[in-house]
Amino acid sequence: MFGTLIDYWWLTGDDSYNTITTQAMLHQVGDDNDYMPQNQTLTEGNDDQGFWAMAAMSAAEHKYPNPPEDSPQWLALVQAVFNEYVSRWDTENCNGGVRWQIFTWNAGFDYKNSISNGCFFNVAARLARYTGNTTYSDWAEKVWTWQTDVGLLTSDHEVLDGVHFEGKCPSSTDSTKWSYNAGIFLYGAAVMYNITGSDTWKTRLDGMLTDVQTAFVQNDIIYEAYCEPTAQCSQDAQSFKGYLARWLAATSQVAAHTADTITALLLSSGKKAAITCSGSPASGFKGHAGTACGFSWLNETFDGIVGVGPQMTSLQMIMYNLVGSAEAPVTATTGGNSTGDVNGGKTDDGSGSSNSLKAITTADKAGAAILTIMVSASVVAGSAFLIM
Repeated sequence: MFGTLIDYWWLTGDDSYNTITTQAMLHQVGDDNDYMPQNQTLTEGNDDQGFWAMAAMSAAEHKYPNPPEDSPQWLALVQAVFNEYVSRWDTENCNGGVRWQIFTWNAGFDYKNSISNGCFFNVAARLARYTGNTTYSDWAEKVWTWQTDVGLLTSDHEVLDGVHFEGKCPSSTDSTKWSYNAGIFLYGAAVMYNITGSDTWKTRLDGMLTDVQTAFVQNDIIYEAYCEPTAQCSQDAQSFKGYLARWLAATSQVAAHTADTITALLLSSGKKAAITCSGSPASGFKGHAGTACGFSWLNETFDGIVGVGPQMTSLQMIMYNLVGSAEAPVTATTGGNSTGDVNGGKTDDGSGSSNSLKAITTADKAGAAILTIMVSASVVAGSAFLIM
C-alpha cells in the first residue's frame, strides 16, 4: 500500500498523503531499522519484509522526501533487509534460496517461494543500480540462477509459485502462476539489463514480458488468470495485478525497448479499470459514493467485489499511465540523495539481525486495524481524485 502511495506522489506531485505515508513507513522500521517491528515479528515472512524494503527503495529512487535526520533513511533500510536476506540464504535445503517464513513456528517455514526470493532478487538488482556496488548484482545473479535450477523459473520464462522440501527438495512443487511473481522478476531482469546491457539479460527480460502477455492478459486487459475468472481470488490475490502494473511501468523506464508494448497494455487496462470504479452503494465500502472499484475489469462493469485490494489495484492501473512523463528512477550518481548503511541489518558476527520478540497484545492489533482503516480511506480518496 505505501509503495503505491509513494509512487502516487512521484507520478502526480500530489503530496496530500505524504505525512501518513512517511509516518507509516517509519512506524514499521523496528528497533533494528530492518522492517521487523515488534508488532509483526511473530508472523512476518520474508515477502512481508521485502515489500516494505521495495517501498523504501522506491522512495530512494524517486527522491521521495527523506525522513528526519535522526530517523533511519530509505536506502539504509533497504540495505538492512538485503543483508538479512543474505544471512537467511539456506544452502542446506534445496541448495539455496530463502524460505517463505522467517520463523520456525509459522506454516510455510518448509516452503521456498518465488515471491520471497523475488523480493531478494528485486531488491538486490535495484541496490546494484542505485549504488554501483557489484556485491548486490552478484546476489541478483545468484538468486536468478537458484530460481532456475530449482525449477521455479522455467525455460519458457514462467514463474511458478514455490517448492516444498520435506526429506528432499523439491518434495513437491506448487506450479500456480501469479501475476505478481511474474512482475517482480520482470522488473528485476529489466534492472539487470539496464546495468549490464547484456544480451543474456535482454533475452530473459523479453521472455518474461512475453510470458506476462500470454499468461495474464485477456482481450488487452490484465487479469489474475488463476482465480479471477471464477471470482475465487483471496484478499491477498486481489492486489497482485496492481503490483504487476507497478513493475511493468518501472520496466518501461529502465528498458526503453519495452515501452511501446507496456504503454499500450497499461492504457487498455487502465481504461477498463476506470469504468469499473463506479460502484455505489457497495457493502463494506467506506469511500465516496460512486467510487468503489471492482476487482475484475474483463466485463467492463462493477462486480461488487470491494476492499483495499481492488481499490489499490485500480488506482495503480490508472495512475501508472502517467509513467511516460515521470522522471526515471535515479541512482546515487544521477541525483539520488538517500543515505545508506552497507552494514545495516548485520549483527557483530556479520549475520542478520536477531530480534528479541514480545507477544502481540490486543492494543497492538487494535492499533494496526485503525491504521489500516485510515490508510484504506486515503487510498479510496486518491483513486476517486484520479478517476474524477
